[in-house]
Amino acid sequence: MDVKIEPSWKEVLKTEFNKPYFQQIVLHLKTERSQGKTIYPPGSLLFNAFDKTPIRNVKVVILGQDPYHGPGQAHGLCFSVPEGVAPPPSLINIFKELHEDTGVPIPQSGNLTKWAEQGVFLLNASLTVRAAEPMSHAKIGWAEFTDTVIRKIAELKSHVVFLLWGKFAQEKRLLINESKHLILKAAHPSPLSAHSGFLGCKHFSKANTYLVSKGIDPVDWKI
Repeated sequence: MDVKIEPSWKEVLKTEFNKPYFQQIVLHLKTERSQGKTIYPPGSLLFNAFDKTPIRNVKVVILGQDPYHGPGQAHGLCFSVPEGVAPPPSLINIFKELHEDTGVPIPQSGNLTKWAEQGVFLLNASLTVRAAEPMSHAKIGWAEFTDTVIRKIAELKSHVVFLLWGKFAQEKRLLINESKHLILKAAHPSPLSAHSGFLGCKHFSKANTYLVSKGIDPVDWKI
């Protein structure tokens, strides 16, 4: 797999790409493809979050679990779908909370590229998934890679807002120095849990209040 990734990230992560675990990820993906299995997102979008948000621009991190596993949904940004694809249920709840919190109109499009281009790093803990099989690549090595990514952001940056939604994401707080970053935790936006603390969390306004207090431009959350 020829890793196409934005230069600043390539520099920060260059040692990871040569480690045995990463070579195993590459081999695993090649093997599954050779067996005719469909993997999402397409290879060209595997590192879309990195390409859209260079590390120097990162101001907010939103952490997802793994890519959408339906046709045409995943495009390398957690919770986001390409233009013309209906927003999935978790994203609908994200938009509901955004509207209630900030007054931003509920978007018609589920494409979050505009957020990514402003410094919202939309990272899935696993960067790939087999079609129709959620969490199918959770154990192939991606966690080691994306934990390193989170650790690097926490080490190299200051005053980043980490939005950790759900138990899985909240476990990553151990990788983050809370004395120089803001961690906001809430339930996952899935319909199964959104009413247990995600809806009403006001994370979007809280993130911007913190950024402004540190002299950092707030995020324009409008899509």
